[in-house]
Amino acid sequence: MLDTDADAIADLEPADGEVETAELVVSDDVLVKAFALGPGGELEAHDHPGSTNVFHVLEGTVTVIQDDERARIDAPGVVHHERGVAHGARNETDETVVFTASLCPLPS
Repeated sequence: MLDTDADAIADLEPADGEVETAELVVSDDVLVKAFALGPGGELEAHDHPGSTNVFHVLEGTVTVIQDDERARIDAPGVVHHERGVAHGARNETDETVVFTASLCPLPS
Protein backbone atom coordinates (compact mmCIF):
# COMPACT_ATOMS: atom_id res chain seq x y z
CA MET A 1 0.00 0.00 0.00
CA LEU A 2 1.41 3.37 -1.00
CA ASP A 3 -0.78 5.54 1.27
CA THR A 4 0.77 5.31 4.73
CA ASP A 5 -1.58 7.66 6.58
CA ALA A 6 -5.17 6.59 5.97
CA ASP A 7 -5.39 3.81 8.57
CA ALA A 8 -3.12 5.50 11.11
CA ILE A 9 -5.04 8.78 11.03
CA ALA A 10 -8.41 7.00 11.18
CA ASP A 11 -7.35 5.47 14.50
CA LEU A 12 -6.65 8.86 16.12
CA GLU A 13 -9.59 9.94 18.27
CA PRO A 14 -8.40 12.34 20.99
CA ALA A 15 -10.75 13.43 23.74
CA ASP A 16 -11.08 17.07 24.77
CA GLY A 17 -7.70 18.46 25.80
CA GLU A 18 -5.80 15.43 24.48
CA VAL A 19 -3.23 14.94 21.73
CA GLU A 20 -2.75 11.64 19.92
CA THR A 21 0.05 10.87 17.46
CA ALA A 22 1.04 8.25 14.92
CA GLU A 23 4.32 7.81 13.06
CA LEU A 24 3.64 7.67 9.32
CA VAL A 25 7.16 7.61 7.88
CA VAL A 26 10.42 6.90 9.69
CA SER A 27 13.66 6.65 7.73
CA ASP A 28 17.30 7.61 8.12
CA ASP A 29 16.64 11.21 7.06
CA VAL A 30 12.97 12.06 7.61
CA LEU A 31 10.19 11.62 10.16
CA VAL A 32 6.53 12.27 9.38
CA LYS A 33 4.08 12.14 12.28
CA ALA A 34 0.34 12.69 12.39
CA PHE A 35 -1.09 14.74 15.24
CA ALA A 36 -4.76 14.82 16.24
CA LEU A 37 -5.70 17.49 18.77
CA GLY A 38 -9.02 17.26 20.53
CA PRO A 39 -10.74 20.55 21.44
CA GLY A 40 -8.35 22.41 23.75
CA GLY A 41 -5.48 20.04 22.89
CA GLU A 42 -2.03 21.56 22.55
CA LEU A 43 1.35 20.59 21.16
CA GLU A 44 3.68 22.59 23.41
CA ALA A 45 6.11 24.98 21.70
CA HIS A 46 9.51 23.41 21.07
CA ASP A 47 12.31 23.66 18.53
CA HIS A 48 14.54 21.46 16.41
CA PRO A 49 17.92 23.27 16.16
CA GLY A 50 19.23 21.12 13.31
CA SER A 51 16.03 20.26 11.45
CA THR A 52 13.36 21.91 9.34
CA ASN A 53 9.76 21.14 10.36
CA VAL A 54 6.69 21.46 8.13
CA PHE A 55 3.06 21.17 9.25
CA HIS A 56 0.41 20.04 6.73
CA VAL A 57 -3.06 20.79 8.11
CA LEU A 58 -5.40 18.03 6.94
CA GLU A 59 -8.61 18.59 8.92
CA GLY A 60 -10.01 21.53 10.84
CA THR A 61 -8.45 24.82 11.92
CA VAL A 62 -5.34 24.86 14.09
CA THR A 63 -3.72 27.80 15.83
CA VAL A 64 -0.01 27.60 15.05
CA ILE A 65 2.51 29.25 17.33
CA GLN A 66 5.84 30.27 15.82
CA ASP A 67 8.15 32.21 18.12
CA ASP A 68 5.94 35.16 19.20
CA GLU A 69 3.43 34.84 16.34
CA ARG A 70 0.10 33.01 16.35
CA ALA A 71 -2.03 32.28 13.28
CA ARG A 72 -5.16 30.24 12.59
CA ILE A 73 -4.49 27.86 9.71
CA ASP A 74 -7.40 26.15 7.94
CA ALA A 75 -7.15 22.81 6.14
CA PRO A 76 -5.67 22.43 3.67
CA GLY A 77 -2.71 24.48 4.86
CA VAL A 78 1.06 24.29 5.08
CA VAL A 79 3.31 25.97 7.65
CA HIS A 80 7.10 26.00 7.34
CA HIS A 81 9.21 26.19 10.52
CA GLU A 82 12.86 27.09 9.93
CA ARG A 83 15.57 25.25 11.86
CA GLY A 84 15.71 26.36 15.47
CA VAL A 85 12.41 28.30 15.41
CA ALA A 86 10.16 27.52 18.38
CA HIS A 87 6.80 26.21 17.18
CA GLY A 88 3.68 24.54 18.52
CA ALA A 89 -0.02 24.11 17.85
CA ARG A 90 -3.30 24.53 19.72
CA ASN A 91 -6.84 23.51 18.91
CA GLU A 92 -9.08 26.44 19.82
CA THR A 93 -12.16 24.94 18.11
CA ASP A 94 -14.86 22.45 19.08
CA GLU A 95 -13.75 19.90 16.46
CA THR A 96 -10.74 17.59 16.24
CA VAL A 97 -7.79 19.02 14.30
CA VAL A 98 -5.49 16.75 12.29
CA PHE A 99 -2.11 17.71 10.84
CA THR A 100 1.17 16.07 9.95
CA ALA A 101 4.61 17.28 10.92
CA SER A 102 7.60 16.43 8.71
CA LEU A 103 11.06 16.69 10.26
CA CYS A 104 14.17 16.66 8.09
CA PRO A 105 16.95 15.86 8.59
CA LEU A 106 16.47 13.80 11.72
CA PRO A 107 18.37 15.04 14.76
CA SER A 108 21.59 13.14 15.30
